[in-house]
Amino acid sequence: HTDSGSRSMKRRASEPASSHNSRPMDTDPVRIRTFVRGDAETFSALNRRWLIEHSLLEPADEKQLDDPDTHVFGRGGEIFIAELNGRAVGCCAAIPHDGGAMEVAKLAVDPAAQGHGIGRQLVLEALRFARERGFLKVILTSNSALVNALKLYESLGFQRHPLPDDVPYASVDVYMELWLRDSAAAG
Repeated sequence: HTDSGSRSMKRRASEPASSHNSRPMDTDPVRIRTFVRGDAETFSALNRRWLIEHSLLEPADEKQLDDPDTHVFGRGGEIFIAELNGRAVGCCAAIPHDGGAMEVAKLAVDPAAQGHGIGRQLVLEALRFARERGFLKVILTSNSALVNALKLYESLGFQRHPLPDDVPYASVDVYMELWLRDSAAAG
């Protein structure tokens, strides 16, 4: 019952887990919104940063980052952008797949904004998107070196499964699923 204009919501980042950051962010407003044309460079830059840092950037990543119109929106997907005080600090793609599955992909949060629940808010928005569109399950691929991301996914109910044969990334060693309908998980 919501339209794209009312999907954007004001949110608050969660309390920091530790006090190592001298800038408390728990009162800064975080806004999750959908991608607009001017976000292409931010989407690419945020993701390239962590992919390069972890030596994980591959041709399949390049395709998604260089052409989200084809590889995300052309498949009926969406990209969510997290803004902190009006500045884009995070993103997450929701990409439909065959068989009633939607992929959570390209989750990235600026290092200066990490540790405050922004990644969680982005994934929750992708899950909301999947539920609203009737997807049966949400899938994702990752790498075991991305410990914090894996902890986040597991805390949201994602479970590890064997890697499918058609994963387009050589560096992927983790595949996870989250069933959105309890009856589907039994089958």
